[in-house]
Amino acid sequence: MIGIIMFAVALLMLMLGFPVAFTFAGTALFFGIWAEGFELFAFMPYRIQSIMENTILMAIPLFIFMGVVLQKTQLAERLLEAMAQLFGRVNGGIAISTILVGSLLAASTGVVGASVVAMGLISLPSMLKHNYDKQLSCGVICASGTLGQIIPPSIILIILGDVLGLPVGDLFKAALAPGILLIALYIGYILFISSRNPAIAPAIPPSDETKWQQIKTALFAIIPPLALIFVVLGSIFSGIATPTESSALGGIGAIFLAIAYGKFQLNMLWGSAKETVMVTAMVFAILLGATAFSMTFSYSGGDMLLEEWLLQLPGEKWGFLILTMLVVLILGFFIDFVEITFIIIPVLAPIAETLGISMLWFAILIAMNLQTSFLTPPFGFSLFYLKGVTPPSIRTTDIYRGVLPFIIIQISVLSLLLIQPQLFGF
Repeated sequence: MIGIIMFAVALLMLMLGFPVAFTFAGTALFFGIWAEGFELFAFMPYRIQSIMENTILMAIPLFIFMGVVLQKTQLAERLLEAMAQLFGRVNGGIAISTILVGSLLAASTGVVGASVVAMGLISLPSMLKHNYDKQLSCGVICASGTLGQIIPPSIILIILGDVLGLPVGDLFKAALAPGILLIALYIGYILFISSRNPAIAPAIPPSDETKWQQIKTALFAIIPPLALIFVVLGSIFSGIATPTESSALGGIGAIFLAIAYGKFQLNMLWGSAKETVMVTAMVFAILLGATAFSMTFSYSGGDMLLEEWLLQLPGEKWGFLILTMLVVLILGFFIDFVEITFIIIPVLAPIAETLGISMLWFAILIAMNLQTSFLTPPFGFSLFYLKGVTPPSIRTTDIYRGVLPFIIIQISVLSLLLIQPQLFGF
């Protein structure tokens, strides 16, 4: 029972706002000494060494660096302006452009917070200027920003691959189908409601440019970043490069794009490197704390007790999956995906394997579920990211109401993935 008590104490401390890495490490130290004594932590150096030697985890800082460089080159702004002119004459055109640019930004950065903030700063003023409904505008931005959870090269998929022992390339391939379906349904929803009520998403007046000039401008804005995404993902899917090697290609490619767009400066490069180190240090500090926590949890017998209880659930595999999805969704309201992946998933993975559940399918279900929790009121992280950059005229309730249709779409795709996995190739 020591492990279960430790688990509950750690969750309580996280919800009270204590720093994540120190919460995991502190509770592990206290309960580990209580259960096994100081001898237990003689194994910690070996665990830390295995983390340091893990080449898969090297992809995390490199993909973060790629995303930060692309963000600082104002790539998303160029994309949105160009695509808004292409789709602007259609009702809901700017919202559709926001979804498409958000998906490209997600494939470029893989970091939800960066995508939501960037789209909030770039797209929201444009939609409000053209008299878009406030709730729809907020919902579109939150939904497009959270695509970074599922669209490769997602950081969460890299971490899940390491935790579950799955090839990251296979996870990237498996995530494409549900990600593309989400984008299509988001766009379909925007087209449907804007055709029913054009006043909530009006078309924008045509610019002075000809259609051909608009297409040329859009292609110039779209093709270079799209080429970078194809190089990164294509090298992984074709087997030419590992995710770690392709992430290095992505970082170099982002620098070349900065040069091509005339945005390269040493200050920009220094700022990108500094921001990358800060984010990476946060992720790895949590990983070290989580490693100590999981070791103490296992040695105290908490994993065996939890496994025994979960295997006795009614419905066996389906009972376990439904309970898991609910627990991960609720925890996602309060704690970040990194903590959930490092702490909750290692406990659930052996049980899933015992029940004969495909680990690839299980990983994509978890990623989709975490994406849903990012959107869901009242504690969805994306909602707070957006609120931080909105003007005073946007109330929190506007954001909450705006995301509801997209949450329904998200849960529908997650349910379809759960009930009919064969439709997605599982």
